[in-house]
Order: sequence, then structure tokens, then C-alpha cells
Amino acid sequence: MSLVVLKLGGSVVTDKDEPETVDDAGLAAAADAVASLAETGQVVVVHGGGSFGHHHAAEHGVSSESGTDNARGIRAIHDAMKDLNDAVLDALADRDVAALPVHPLSAGAREKDGSLSLSLSATEAMLDEGFVPVLHGDVISHAEKGATIVSGDDLVVSLASGLDADRVGLCSTVPGVLDTDGDVVPEITAFEDVSDALGGSDSTDVTGGMAAKVQKLLALGAPAHIFGPDGLSAFVAGESPGTVVRGE
Repeated sequence: MSLVVLKLGGSVVTDKDEPETVDDAGLAAAADAVASLAETGQVVVVHGGGSFGHHHAAEHGVSSESGTDNARGIRAIHDAMKDLNDAVLDALADRDVAALPVHPLSAGAREKDGSLSLSLSATEAMLDEGFVPVLHGDVISHAEKGATIVSGDDLVVSLASGLDADRVGLCSTVPGVLDTDGDVVPEITAFEDVSDALGGSDSTDVTGGMAAKVQKLLALGAPAHIFGPDGLSAFVAGESPGTVVRGE
């Protein structure tokens, strides 16, 4: 049975201009897509923070690199992300998708060098039992830094590689990777293909910038598609909307 890892950007399912506000139309379309995928194979969903986690993280000075040992602040960030996760789960349940949460705070950690260690045992068990695991960007313990942010993009890479996914989809508000003229690049097989447009490898950051995203996806053994909301139905249909990243 095929396995798809689908990431829903926070800007797709939330109103980023209004704190802790779901974009009902965006979430509904995303939930419809997940429901269709679940009818044909196994699906793991990852969603970003959007207007839920980010302002709490900013308030407590927490990022992918800057940590905190303030447990109240960690809980504030995590609780906001759980609220959004509940909204995603509810939307999926309304479509009879057997979705269950996996919270990275309790399943992952970062080593001193920043590398992510994510336990996949719960996710694998859920898939084996016919459930759809739903993970999200979160705050996680980080050696010698207290706790830092783990992005949805980092989770996608760990899940896709660890679970040997057949296809990966990343849906955000951009239609794909754009070249220097602002046009969508249909396929990337090496970072050099788009280094000029993305500013070169020196532009890579740990917060999920496009340069970092492309470099990480090139390391996967599965094709990864980067597309906007308009490409969701095409991705579900097995097509290649936006940009497909294929490592060689």
C-alpha cells in the first residue's frame, strides 16, 4: 500500500493576520484532499503553525535556534499548536477520516548539533491500524538549549525518510519554487538548478526557508511536490503540480 506524507502550511489552514484563527475554507479544502488520499492508501499529515504557534514563540523568544527553559512558555506554544491540531482533527473526523494526533513535543528531541531525533513508533503503529497520524510544528527539547521550535518541514523530512514514503506533498501559499523571473520551476534534480533564484546554499536556514526546504527534499528517496492550494486536487490525483523535487 502506498504511503503519502502531506504537509499543510500554516498559511493554508489559518488566517495569519488574526491570532489563533482558522481559515475555514482553506482547512475544508485540505481536509477534503486528505480524505481522498486516505481512500486509496496510507497518509501522514503534518501541518504548520500559522497564526497559532508563531506569536507565542515570538513572545517567549523561541525559534529553531533560540531556546527557552521556561516551562510555562513551552506549554503556551505547545497548547496553541494543540488547539490548531484539534481543529484539523475535527475537520478530518467530519469527513470520516480516522485521524489521530502525534505531538512532537512528546515524540522528538534535538541533539546538541541541532539534528532531529523523531520517534516513529506511534506513527507506524497508527498506520498499521488504519489510522491517519496528524503531526504539527511544535516546541521540542533541545540539548543544552532547553526547548526550541521544530518546523513542519523538518518533520516531513524525518517522516518521509523514516517511513519510506512513496510521495511527499508540501502545500503552501506559493505555487512552487520560483525562478529569477518569478515563474514556477517544474522540476529540480540538483540544488544548482535553482541556486541563483534561491540565493545559493548560503541562504539555507533552519526555519524552513525555500533554500533549506529544497536541499532537504533532494536528500529524500521519494519525489516531493511543492505547490499552492490550487494544486491540491492535482496532487491527490497523482499528478505533479507546482515543482517536483527529485534527488539523483
